[in-house]
Amino acid sequence: MAAYWIAHVTVTDPERYSAYQALAPAAFARFGGRFLARGGEADVLEGPEQARHVVIEFPDLAAARACYASDAYRAARAARAGAAEVALVIVDGV
Repeated sequence: MAAYWIAHVTVTDPERYSAYQALAPAAFARFGGRFLARGGEADVLEGPEQARHVVIEFPDLAAARACYASDAYRAARAARAGAAEVALVIVDGV
């Protein structure tokens, strides 16, 4: 069953954030992740407004968790440190 990363992101330093954007997609691909939504127009109907919303589908919950814990994604997170405010959850699909 598919699982999803759902992230709400406000980029505070676009130049530093671009380093994350260069690294993260390879980590996602390694674990079968594919973008379903990435940025674009969004309407915040409830809760705090975030500038960017991302949904990434993984083949299953184990792959989604393994991606987050991987060395490749750890390096991407390190590159993103201090460049964005991020809220991220992993959700099991139905």
